[in-house]
Amino acid sequence: MKKLIIQEIEQIREQLYKISQYIGENPELGHEEFKASKILSDELKNHSFQVELGTAGLATAFEAVFDSGAPGPSIAFMAEYDALPELGHACGHNLIGTMAVAAGIGLSKVIKNYGGKVYVYGTPAEETRGGKVTMTEQGIFDHLDVAMMVHPFHRHEESGFSLAMDAIQFEFFGKAAHAAASPHEGINALDAVIQTFNSINALRQHVTPDVRIHGIIPEGGKAANIVPNYAVAQFYVRAAHRTYLNQLIEKVKGCAEGAALATGAKLETSYYEFSYDDMRTNEVLSNSFTENLLQLGVERSEIYQKGSAGSLDMGNVSHVVPSIHPYIQICNEPHACHTHEFREAAMSNQGFEGLILGAKCMANTAFDILTKPELLTKVKEEFSRTKK
Repeated sequence: MKKLIIQEIEQIREQLYKISQYIGENPELGHEEFKASKILSDELKNHSFQVELGTAGLATAFEAVFDSGAPGPSIAFMAEYDALPELGHACGHNLIGTMAVAAGIGLSKVIKNYGGKVYVYGTPAEETRGGKVTMTEQGIFDHLDVAMMVHPFHRHEESGFSLAMDAIQFEFFGKAAHAAASPHEGINALDAVIQTFNSINALRQHVTPDVRIHGIIPEGGKAANIVPNYAVAQFYVRAAHRTYLNQLIEKVKGCAEGAALATGAKLETSYYEFSYDDMRTNEVLSNSFTENLLQLGVERSEIYQKGSAGSLDMGNVSHVVPSIHPYIQICNEPHACHTHEFREAAMSNQGFEGLILGAKCMANTAFDILTKPELLTKVKEEFSRTKK
């Protein structure tokens, strides 16, 4: 049956290429991916999937399901298709979205023989206000047995971990004054921002090695001869585990609160992007994916062990359903994601072959879940242990 799945994916190879190229040539930012969402969901409709648009109140999200009509596992493939400002699809989301659709279609051709449901979820805006966060919070994925997606990269890599992340903003409100004639009448909001940075820098000595804190000053005043009455600092605060990040973020807030107290400025704290949870790779499911990758001709020496991948909204999914997020090679040079070079790789023939390989491997891994009840039991047992 795995050969049949592979044949079914190969039969739509030409259409998959057109879709991935179309999305790549028409980059759309997060929550604006109307073209990408339509072409992906239309292809699923063409293969008898039932499609719901606007899932979780997100205009460019979708849920597509192929129901075998018999009891069995519910397996999901996650599609991403948002682009980056100016760079376009420099993270390869044109491949990710098409890959998920290909895997879903391939599995749907055999699922009636075994029972269960195959889902493909269109998840917008991974790069910013991740759609998977909203969808997870609304319980969209709670019914699933497993979820998976594959990300393009410069090498094959097992599903690993990602850092939990909060995007926190500190706004300081002071009092404007002439910086030369009457500085004593002013309250310097920029001083509060600078003090916040200094306090956070001092905090770095007292955090665990996995922590990453990086920030900018998007607003720091208008003229050097005016005491700034308004200034803003934005930070990404990351840690390996959500529980520790929740503790850390309170210390970071304390740095800003102390700066406000020291300068006399008023402070308003907010989150300017959604918070991402750490990725909890299900090792049983990950090992199954790796075995299928080997069966498809990849050498063991070509598959690198899991590592960190920044912060992902797939992390939020992994807290509610057993999940994996491995990587497929699409170029021979170690091009970094979010670069012009990686964008070109995502549009290349080699990039498309990576798409095909990833789709086949996901579909075959899902087939193992459908046909090996003991494998699904082990997946769920691990998930129950790690969820605690």
